Amino acid sequence: MRIRFLLLALLMATAGQPALADGQVELLVTNGDGQPLPQVMVTRTPVDVPAADLSDDGYAPHGVTNTAATVTTRFTDVSGRVSFPAVPGEQRYRVRAQGFRDQFFDQLPADVVLEPMSAQEHIASYPSNVWLSQLSFGGDAALKRSFQLNCAFCHQQASPFMRNERTVDQWLSVIERMNGYGGRLPAQDHQRVAALLQAEYRELRDNPQQVPLPRRWEEHLSAVEMTEWPIGDGFSQMHDFLLHPNGFVYVGDNLFDRIYELNPATGEYTVYKVPHPKDARLGGILGNRFTVFPKMHNYMGVHSFAYAKSDGNIFITPSMQQALLEFDVESKQFITHWMPEGYYPHTIRTDEHDRVWFTLALSSQVAMFDRETQEFTVYDLPARGVKEWLILKSLPLVFSIDPENRPLPSPDRESNGLPMPYGIDVAPDGQVWAARLYANDLARIDPDSGEVTMIDFPYNGPRRLRADAEGNLWIVAFQDSLLVKYDPVAEQFTHYELPVVNELPYALNVDRKRGVVWVNGNQSDTILGFDIASESWKVYPMPRQRFFT
Repeated sequence: MRIRFLLLALLMATAGQPALADGQVELLVTNGDGQPLPQVMVTRTPVDVPAADLSDDGYAPHGVTNTAATVTTRFTDVSGRVSFPAVPGEQRYRVRAQGFRDQFFDQLPADVVLEPMSAQEHIASYPSNVWLSQLSFGGDAALKRSFQLNCAFCHQQASPFMRNERTVDQWLSVIERMNGYGGRLPAQDHQRVAALLQAEYRELRDNPQQVPLPRRWEEHLSAVEMTEWPIGDGFSQMHDFLLHPNGFVYVGDNLFDRIYELNPATGEYTVYKVPHPKDARLGGILGNRFTVFPKMHNYMGVHSFAYAKSDGNIFITPSMQQALLEFDVESKQFITHWMPEGYYPHTIRTDEHDRVWFTLALSSQVAMFDRETQEFTVYDLPARGVKEWLILKSLPLVFSIDPENRPLPSPDRESNGLPMPYGIDVAPDGQVWAARLYANDLARIDPDSGEVTMIDFPYNGPRRLRADAEGNLWIVAFQDSLLVKYDPVAEQFTHYELPVVNELPYALNVDRKRGVVWVNGNQSDTILGFDIASESWKVYPMPRQRFFT
């Protein structure tokens, strides 16, 4: 969960690289034989950036505006050329291509000749997903799925750092610490997983030729520009963001209870601290899971964002409290709506009737906040058995115990007691859909009747979902590495293999207007675009390695 460099990236498709003209600078990239290299990633970073006011424990104080460096990435075309608009001030450039060594320049030269990597360097540069694909966990597919479900939702597995040699005891220590942060790898699997990670990573390091080639970068990249703005620091966790109709991008720092309001036209951002009750404690009602961190400020736990169509106010789930947050985009004030029940407010959406819907991940519920009446309605999702029903009903008693003395859960492979409603969306017909990650099922809520219908999900790990313009649901099957469509009229599921091997898709979004499903490529340093009409994929490599989106 510790992230070295935090940034927000926007992909903007263009009609193609602009023709060279006044005010443009151009680069030609070739190999040692003088042949042009297409799809070379060229990243420009400004050297001179206004000094930031970070006087609040390394962060911008409340209401203070800073300017982030606007980092731009483009790709060479078929002729090996790429151009950038000329800008004032010093710029640094990085040139990167698959199978070649990175080159860095303080100013853009007219041409660059890239040197090929050695075979060892090339394999070491492969993204995590292709290395992860070769971990078999002793041939136990169910154990690998359990490991991926519980150990790959905060960071990549099989990265260079993870592939380092460790003793079994060191792996056990890592697993126990991650479970303390919120992982749920079953205790019965700890020893075996630790031994297998040690043995199988060692085997891969000794025999790296087993690792398959990653997917090649493709021609569509020549028409793409990516823009990044560095925000936060190495202890931040930028969990969710929202592109608002007012033109700003809003980003939430989950571990430091801050909202970033960024102007993508200028790179200026303003930070707003989320208020908390005076008697609140670190970690809220869940307790401070990150005691080893040298600094922490998650009293509320900023989680997910949605905006109200009526006035543009942003609603935020504070996962560490029994509450719903509202941020007035005009006054910049926060309003806290305290809830009478439910635990771990999670993913959030709004509907056309000014109602706010969100999942309650720990208590297996969906909540609705009616802005007109200022009242909450909570929908219970059914337990999978008597044991789970008892666990869910005992939660008020469990949370009445001081977090320091609260008994820790002992998770099993079925995650009894924690079906975890996760993603949620409102379909065009007004029906509300939620996915339960550990229960492998979907819930449909009729807002008019209040009726809840459960539908079995025939894959593993339905983490987030979205509805398209036709009312079909698109769902990621996390540890099965699949994109899944559900047609609620035909009551039929269709699955689509992801275009990269052993990807673990955390989330997705649907561009209803253009008919594109965007999927996270967390293990492969990518964003994946699926065109609904043609059922075809495009893969977009991210500008940085170990890029967890």
